Amino acid sequence: MLKITNLNSGYEHQFFLRDISFNIEDKDFIGIIGPNGSGKTTLLKSLTKALAPKSGNIIFEGKDITQMSFKELAQKVAVVGQSEPITFDISVEDFIALGRMPHQPRFQFFDSEEDKKIVYRAMELTDTLEFRQRLIKNLSGGERQLVIIAKALAQQPKLLLLDEPTVFLDITHQVKILDLIRRLNRNEGLSVAVVLHELNLASEYCERLILLDNGRINIIGTPKQVLDYCIIEKVYKTTVVVQDNPISGKPYILIVPEHDRRRKQ
Repeated sequence: MLKITNLNSGYEHQFFLRDISFNIEDKDFIGIIGPNGSGKTTLLKSLTKALAPKSGNIIFEGKDITQMSFKELAQKVAVVGQSEPITFDISVEDFIALGRMPHQPRFQFFDSEEDKKIVYRAMELTDTLEFRQRLIKNLSGGERQLVIIAKALAQQPKLLLLDEPTVFLDITHQVKILDLIRRLNRNEGLSVAVVLHELNLASEYCERLILLDNGRINIIGTPKQVLDYCIIEKVYKTTVVVQDNPISGKPYILIVPEHDRRRKQ
């Protein structure tokens, strides 16, 4: 679906991604992890044309995204950013309907019946029907993030890109959001690439992980291949213990505080 080859991208005299190459396959669920400042958000911006690459290729379904208009790309790729406050007066349903804009003719000012059906389906999938008439600014952080995902689904994308969608949320809403994304991946056939800073969440939900370090790919593989304690200690520069989750069998990372490290020495 998406093929990235020798991508170099970033900001002049600041930060650069270097020699990034990987593929996102149909129905993939990929996690992008790495320390702060490793290039995770820069990579997502490059994949959505928000940041123009300096060199390399990003090919979506056989077409270079630099040759695609923003509207054409938005018909196929939807982006969910970090949860941010929305302070203007708009209902949940009207906000989700904004996701239909990439598919609407230039001078269409009202939603068609087909648009309304798609918006309703997006609310069904995200369990947001019950507060469809509420103002989005009055929702909790977890509810707002569900609505933002529903808006992305209204675009009817093939690929969903998410930038730390669970940041600032409590554990209940973290699990609810990621359970939803996994259902969309498995039941709706949606390909997913998600930036996560919580390594244990990335381990539990993602099928493959891309570990970035200082603007380069350190390793790509399954959670068990990537979340090896030697790799994590080298990249994150901290001491950890990696065990298997007794329920899922996925690797689970335990931190080792400084006073415990000293006690072991």
